[in-house]
Amino acid sequence: MTTMNEQQKIKGEFQSRMDQNELLNCMRCGFCLPTCPTYIESGYQESHSPRGRIALMKAVVDGLIEPDEDFEKSLNMCLGCRACEPVCPSGVNYGHLLEEARDIVHQNKKHSLPVKAVRKTVFKGLFPHQNRMRTLTGLLGVYQRSGMQKVVQKSGLLKFLPDSLATMERVLPEVPTLKELKNRPYHLEPIGVQKKKVSFFTGCLMDTMFMKTNDATLKLLQLAGCEIVIPKSQACCGALHGHSGEKNKAKELAKQNISAFEEIEADYIITNAGGCGAFLNDYGHLLKDEPNWAERAKTFSKKLKDISSVLVEVEFHKQELSLPSQVITYQDSCHLRNVMKTASEPRKLLQAINGATYMEMKNADSCCGSAGIYNIVESEMSMKILDSKMKNVKETQAKTIVTANPGCLLQMKLGIEREGLSDKMRAVHLVDLLLEAVGE
Repeated sequence: MTTMNEQQKIKGEFQSRMDQNELLNCMRCGFCLPTCPTYIESGYQESHSPRGRIALMKAVVDGLIEPDEDFEKSLNMCLGCRACEPVCPSGVNYGHLLEEARDIVHQNKKHSLPVKAVRKTVFKGLFPHQNRMRTLTGLLGVYQRSGMQKVVQKSGLLKFLPDSLATMERVLPEVPTLKELKNRPYHLEPIGVQKKKVSFFTGCLMDTMFMKTNDATLKLLQLAGCEIVIPKSQACCGALHGHSGEKNKAKELAKQNISAFEEIEADYIITNAGGCGAFLNDYGHLLKDEPNWAERAKTFSKKLKDISSVLVEVEFHKQELSLPSQVITYQDSCHLRNVMKTASEPRKLLQAINGATYMEMKNADSCCGSAGIYNIVESEMSMKILDSKMKNVKETQAKTIVTANPGCLLQMKLGIEREGLSDKMRAVHLVDLLLEAVGE
């Protein structure tokens, strides 16, 4: 609960920090409403729509309402999927408003000691340090391979966790050994004629828990004729921090990444995670008020490309790609589609696979409910959104659901498990499926 003193501080910072021109850009037309999952799943509550949240932010700025618990709940209920942005006739940068509002609230609210401890551990003690991420992932690997996981699952201990978390434990990928996690490449030559020189953003979760997908990405880039350089000094993208009210730490990580990639003269900076890519893409906005970094951030972001975009550019889809006969469908990564504007390229690659029949899913461009840690902190709403998504998945009769983001991948695996379809359906990252299709 926020105290009166905290509310006054929040209100003061809203008045000084929020972009009032951006708030006024919203015409209240309602074009965003049909695209907003929380508005639909909440029974069409205005406070859970982009238009409603902007109105609440403006009301705080104007001193008409207090930034109380209901206000904070409205902000926290937002997935941050940014599906409202492409359909907005005024071009409101809703995602930027949301991040600023959340940062103001969190920086001026006194958290309980347990919450403080968790936030400090996650945002400062873990994600910014890749060696610690590797150690934690290595321990998860021991849990999986030692037989401990089966013992815990049979013991019934997981029933004390929320249903979504207990199910999530079952769908986590099999992680590499600690030795494999530490043995990462920094430079790879192309296979065949070189077409591009690229640098690769490895990410924190992607190069630990999803390391096999990163390896598949590197192999595809090599097969596509790319020389690959991987900066040793790169860090977490900062998305988790930026979305959770830790903007200053996000800026630190952004500067570290910009400096790391500036040292490499590459055609593109490649990502394979929609969430990371979108935040990297927004570095120019994140650092817009810092003269020494603003232009460098824009230059960095201009080089950014999703793996699917560069594969299409070098005509990888014209290679011989084949899979056993099956129906495949695609779930968009919200940030890949809505921020990086990449939607046709993954589909073009999937449609080029011989033996596979591509079936477009109804509302494939709507959020699956993952949204970083949203499926943990807002589990009830997340599961409502996932249940709606799985209805559309089942209509395609697909054997394989393809995604382009680790959070989406885990969420779709969670949906498959919840629906009891594990023996009939699977969820895979786009690059893992393409590596299968190329016969590697």
